[in-house]
Amino acid sequence: MAAEQNLEGEEEPPKKKSKLPLILGVVLALVLGGGGFFAVYSGMILAPPTVGEHHADEEDARPLPEVAFVPVDPLVINLGQGSSNRHLKFRAQLEVEPSAEKEIVTMLPRVTDVLNGYLRAVSIAELEEPTSLIKLRAQMLRRIQIVTGEGRVHDLLIMEFVLN
Repeated sequence: MAAEQNLEGEEEPPKKKSKLPLILGVVLALVLGGGGFFAVYSGMILAPPTVGEHHADEEDARPLPEVAFVPVDPLVINLGQGSSNRHLKFRAQLEVEPSAEKEIVTMLPRVTDVLNGYLRAVSIAELEEPTSLIKLRAQMLRRIQIVTGEGRVHDLLIMEFVLN
């Protein structure tokens, strides 16, 4: 009799809907979205038409500008006050116009003097900073350009910068 009351009196609770179609839909949307992004990003679709096939070794390279490099005499600068005896070993080259190379070679004593004076004035704390080399290089290049004249020296290439 209890079984009969269960069947007749109470209704069965409704079955829960499955979440499997929702999960599959989300996963499929993510996969298709990622695949579409990759296809567009890599140029498989919607890429501009190519006139001719170019390979990396066949690319037209612009010729390098004509430059000359003038080595600056190596400098050893005493940085220590008193007993600390710290030294900076500095070696560089100047990137110059080939037509101005001889003029720059004759100006090397002045360049050495300017570099020596500037590097002795820089504090040890500033020399030890990892990012200070960029600032120091710009400062030294500007001083060298003032000594040698504008337009002759294009860059200062630091070959050795050792603090010990």
